[in-house]
Amino acid sequence: MNESSGASRFRVSSQTSDKATKAKVTLENYYSNLLVQHKERRQRYEDLEGSMSAQGLSESQKEEKRQRHALKETEFLRMKRSRMSVDDFEQLKVIGRGAFGEVRLVQKKDTGHVYAMKILRKKVMLQREQVAHVRAERDILVEADHEWVVKMHYSFQDSVNLYLVMEFLPGGDMMTLLMKEDTLSEECAQFYIAETALAIESIHELGFIHRDVKPDNLLLDARGHIKLSDFGLCTGLKKSHRTNFYRNLSQATPTDFSSNPMDSKRRAESWKRNRRALAYSTVGTPDYIAPEVFMQTGYSSACDWWSLGIIMYEMLIGYPPFCSEKPQDTYRKVMNWRQTLTFPPEIPISQEAEDCVRRFCMEAERRLGTHHGVVDLKSHPYFFGVDWDHIRERPAAIKVTVKSIDDTSNFDEFPDVDLKIPLDTCEEEDVETCANDWVFNNYTFKRFDGLPPLGVPAASKP
Repeated sequence: MNESSGASRFRVSSQTSDKATKAKVTLENYYSNLLVQHKERRQRYEDLEGSMSAQGLSESQKEEKRQRHALKETEFLRMKRSRMSVDDFEQLKVIGRGAFGEVRLVQKKDTGHVYAMKILRKKVMLQREQVAHVRAERDILVEADHEWVVKMHYSFQDSVNLYLVMEFLPGGDMMTLLMKEDTLSEECAQFYIAETALAIESIHELGFIHRDVKPDNLLLDARGHIKLSDFGLCTGLKKSHRTNFYRNLSQATPTDFSSNPMDSKRRAESWKRNRRALAYSTVGTPDYIAPEVFMQTGYSSACDWWSLGIIMYEMLIGYPPFCSEKPQDTYRKVMNWRQTLTFPPEIPISQEAEDCVRRFCMEAERRLGTHHGVVDLKSHPYFFGVDWDHIRERPAAIKVTVKSIDDTSNFDEFPDVDLKIPLDTCEEEDVETCANDWVFNNYTFKRFDGLPPLGVPAASKP
C-alpha cells in the first residue's frame, strides 16, 4: 500500500478533528495547571519562611504561623474546587459600559466584599473576533499582581458570559476627571503622568505591551492614585494574545487635510461633546494610538510612551492634539504628526512641558521612555522634583471624595439597566457559540489572597 492511499483511508472528519483538538487542549491545561499550582504553593511557603526569619520570630511563633498558613492553603484548595457562579454575588449597580459588555458593582454574598465585575458576552466575543483580546486581558491580570495594575480576584464563566471580578476603585477614571476639570495645572499633570509612567513600565517589565493606554483606562483608587486597567488590546509573547485588530482602519490612505480649522475653545467643546460616546462605541477612538501601530510594519513597547504624551497634551490643553469630528481624520493627523502636532498659542504652557510632549510623540526609536523606561523620564526637566520612589504614598494631586466602600458617585449613572443576568443556558440561536465554547478553556482563576482572613467571620449583607 502506498503512502497516499493510506492517508486517504484514515482521513478524519473535521468534526472528529475538532473533538480531538478540544480534548488535547483540556488535558494539556489540566496538567499544566497542576504543575503551576504546585510551584505557586511551594513559593508561598518559601516566602513565609523567609518572612519569619527576617522578623526574628521564636520557634513557637513560627509554628503557629505555619499552621495558619496550612489552614489557608487547605481552604484555598477547597475554594478552587468549588464552582463559582454569578449567584455568589449580589448585583448592586452598573458602573460602566463598553462595546463588548459592561462593568457592575457587586458584593460577594459570603464575605460582604465589594468588587467590580466585568461581564462579557461570549457570543459577541466570537462574532467580533475578540477571543484573543479576552485571553490577553485575563492572563495579564493573573500575572500583574502589584500596586500599579487593577487587581483581579476571580475569573469564571458560564455558557453565556465571561466574568472578571476585580477590585473596585471608587475614584472613577481619568476621562471623567478631565471632563470635570477641563485642564490640569502642570504640577497636577506631572503627578498623573509620573504615576502612569510607572504603571506602564510595570507591565513592560512583565513582557506585555498595553497598546490602549488612554484616560478611560486610568482608574483612580480611594486616595486618588492611578491604576492601569482594561488589557483587552494588550499583547505579549503568547500566540493566543494576537489578533490583527487594526487591519480595517490602517487601510485608509493619508491625504491632504481639508477639514476646517477650529480654535482651541471650539475644539475642546467638540471633543467633550463626542468623548463619552466614543468611549462606549465599538470603534473607540484612535486619538491615543501610535502611528506605527496603524502601519502594521512592527511596533514595540514604545507605542505606550506615545500614548502617554497624548494624554499629557490633553491634560494641559483640554483635548488631544489630533482630535477631529471623524475617526478617519484623526487617523490621518496621527500619521502626519510632524505637521499636525501643534500647540495653541492661546493656552500657554511651559517650554519644559511642550518639549516633554514632543519627546513622547516622535519617532519610536527616539521616543522618551523607549530605551530605559522611567529612567529616561527622570532626567527630563519637566519631571524635576518628582519623588518617584514614594509617589504612591504621598497625597494625590487631586483629592478623591469617597463616602463608603460602595460609593459610585465618581461613575456614570445607568438607571435603566436591568440587573438580571442572562440564564446559564444555550439558546437555539446560540448553538454555534456553544460549539465553540472550548476556546474559553482554562479561563477560571481564583487568587490566593482573595480569601477572607482566617478567624474573621464573613461580613453580613447590608
